[in-house]
Amino acid sequence: ALLGENGAGKSTLLSCLAGLARPDSGQVWLDDRRVIRAQTAEVGVVWQDLALCDNLDVVANVFLGVEKRRGRLLDDREMIAEACRMFERIGAGLDRADVESGRHVGDLSGGQRQMVAIARALSMDPIVMLFDEPTSALDPEMVGEVLDVMVQLANEGMTMMCVTHEMGFAKSVADFVVFMDRGEVVEMDKPDEFFSHPKSDRTKLFLSQILQH
Repeated sequence: ALLGENGAGKSTLLSCLAGLARPDSGQVWLDDRRVIRAQTAEVGVVWQDLALCDNLDVVANVFLGVEKRRGRLLDDREMIAEACRMFERIGAGLDRADVESGRHVGDLSGGQRQMVAIARALSMDPIVMLFDEPTSALDPEMVGEVLDVMVQLANEGMTMMCVTHEMGFAKSVADFVVFMDRGEVVEMDKPDEFFSHPKSDRTKLFLSQILQH
């Protein structure tokens, strides 16, 4: 879980990890390979603004560009069947009728759009998933559903880095919590130690401010 105030550099870090931006110094490694350019087939990203195409239907959004990376064109029946399997896997609020009817993503609710963005990232069979504040634009009743999907992915063994302001989620799900400030990683520790015994004064101030709200 990646924590920090607005402007701390969290989203920029995700861009570097995805190979979409080049860090000023240092290197990014995925397993034993250096990330130099976008590793779109191995890193799935769910951005805060979702970056969906509202004028395309659910299936087209889920598989946008995937057919090129798989070396062949998927036919409509394959894409519909696979999209349905993915939504069933993540327990999304989308059923086969939503997928087969050709509904445009622009007609979906905020929670459904978030599920489409997650399914699109999963369609590339990534080994790492990056989430940029996945619940920030959702109604309160939808936050729990999206976090449940992420818990499920974590339990399945998916490696994830999540920018979040959900402290309860960070405490209960994350293996490590990273705190950033002014473009720097200030502190990283296991959740129990991070929240109970923060070491940096900047971390202590951040937690005192955010946990009192």
